[in-house]
Amino acid sequence: MDWYSSIFELIDMRSFSNLWFWIALAVLWSSASHWVMGVPYDLVVRARRVGGQSEADLLDIVRINTNRLIYIADVSGVVIFSLCCFIFAGLVTLGFFYHVEFAQAVFLLLFPMSLVAMMNVKVARRLRQQELTVERVSKILTRSRVYTQIIGMIAILVTSLWGMYQNLSIGVLG
Repeated sequence: MDWYSSIFELIDMRSFSNLWFWIALAVLWSSASHWVMGVPYDLVVRARRVGGQSEADLLDIVRINTNRLIYIADVSGVVIFSLCCFIFAGLVTLGFFYHVEFAQAVFLLLFPMSLVAMMNVKVARRLRQQELTVERVSKILTRSRVYTQIIGMIAILVTSLWGMYQNLSIGVLG
C-alpha cells in the first residue's frame, strides 16, 4: 500500500464525516451573525452604550457599507444573480441527482448565505431611505442579525440532519 492511499484511509475525505466541514460551518455562521451587513455587531452595542465617537463610527461604516452594497447590486446584481443560479443549479444536479457529497456540502453552505446576502441588500436599501440615527440603525441591524441567526439555525439543522442521514446511509466504516 502506498503512502497516498494510507493517508486517505486515515483521514476521511467525505464532507459530512469530516471534522473540518463542521468547523467551517460553525465559523461561517458565527461570522455571519457577528458581521451584520459588514458592520461588526460589537460596534452597534458600543455605540448604544458608550456613544460619542462610537456613534459616529457606526453611522459612518453603515453609510459606507450601505452605499457599497447598493452600488454592487445596481451595477452587477443581475450578473451575480445569474451566476449564482447557474452555480446552484450545478451543485444541486451534481449533489442530489448524481450523489456527489462534496457538491451537497457546498450547496448547504452557500445557499443559505445567499439568502443572507439578499437580505443585506434589502436592509441596505431600507437604510438608504431613512435618516441615519443611532437608534434606527441599531434597531435595523439588530433585527437583521436576528433574522441571520434564524436562517443560520435552520441551515445548521438541515445540514446536520442531511449529514447524519448521509453518514448513516453510506456507513462511516465502509
